[in-house]
Amino acid sequence: MVEVKKILLEKRHPFMYNEVDIYEDHVRVNGIERGEYFLKNYNEILQGSEYGFINTNEHLGKYVILLGLAGSYSYGTNIEGSDIDVRGITLNQKSDLIGLTRFEQYVDDNTDTVIYAFNKIITLLLSCNPNTIELLGLNLEHYLYLNDIGQMLLDNKKLFLSRRAIQSFGGYADAQLRRLQNALARDTFPQSEKEQHIFNSVKNAMHSFNTSYKNFENGSIEIFIDKAVNPELETEIFVNANMIHYPLRDYASMWNTMANVVRDYEKIGKRNKKKDDLHLNKHAMHLIRLFMMALDILEKGEINTCRVKEHDLLMDIRFGKYQKEDGTFQDSFYDMLADFEKRLHYASENTDLPEEPDMKRVQELVMTINERVIRDEI
Repeated sequence: MVEVKKILLEKRHPFMYNEVDIYEDHVRVNGIERGEYFLKNYNEILQGSEYGFINTNEHLGKYVILLGLAGSYSYGTNIEGSDIDVRGITLNQKSDLIGLTRFEQYVDDNTDTVIYAFNKIITLLLSCNPNTIELLGLNLEHYLYLNDIGQMLLDNKKLFLSRRAIQSFGGYADAQLRRLQNALARDTFPQSEKEQHIFNSVKNAMHSFNTSYKNFENGSIEIFIDKAVNPELETEIFVNANMIHYPLRDYASMWNTMANVVRDYEKIGKRNKKKDDLHLNKHAMHLIRLFMMALDILEKGEINTCRVKEHDLLMDIRFGKYQKEDGTFQDSFYDMLADFEKRLHYASENTDLPEEPDMKRVQELVMTINERVIRDEI
């Protein structure tokens, strides 16, 4: 078994040392300083005993082709105390490819590490999944390990860029915005607006449910807002339901989904404001960051995970510059958000990216790499 530690020291791709200068308290890449909060030495991260599984696990070791930082360190938005997240790629073994075994990913919760099997990450990359496509666009100093096969994948990263990014990044941005709106609704909206927001969230939950359970032919269900029966409320949500011979499991699932949405809003007044504001601003920052990455992909055909040029703007959002005293966000934040949404819509309509990836070329790449496993050339 070849230890990753030795590979890091002896076989690391030469361009990393040529381009990166690591100093006592900062990192310089191509002559550009990269922030006061960067780790003192990225090369030391994997040397800790807590990462020993990379050398000892049967699916990792010599099969690992790429390891890199993820999360705030990879985005350039880390602060003191930020968690170190590691993401990577490991080759499928011969038995996975032509035998009966199956391996998709290795997760180590202790170190916040996820290492994807090669075939699985190819599928995720083809859909332009934001959490994995960013691994192909890290800054050079953020790759903790990269061998020749990993470099081959990076050299071909544009194969995975297509108009699929519109849906994948748009969906992630919508989810991030919904989390932001949910948090604001719980903590800052008047009661009647909270009720309306619960109503909208329940409707969204019902839509998702009905997508999964389409044969809703044995009855009907309607939710609506009306004048409250509860004297302590102005308005509240009501439901009209009529079901005959409806599966109990589906019924329970539907109501559990909607009950969970409502239950979230019953936590009002029980929050740790300082802690929750930090999370709220972090959600807002990542929402804008997702738009930035999506625009780079659609407008330039580039994957830029670390937001160097927009660093100050993102950190202003993270540190609460756009948040008002009552916990809501200033109009300038929503103006910025609207501008990004408008730009994304325009980029989606005018991008030069193909509708779908070139599957023939992707397959050739995958076969070339997997053939090395079959031939025991790893």
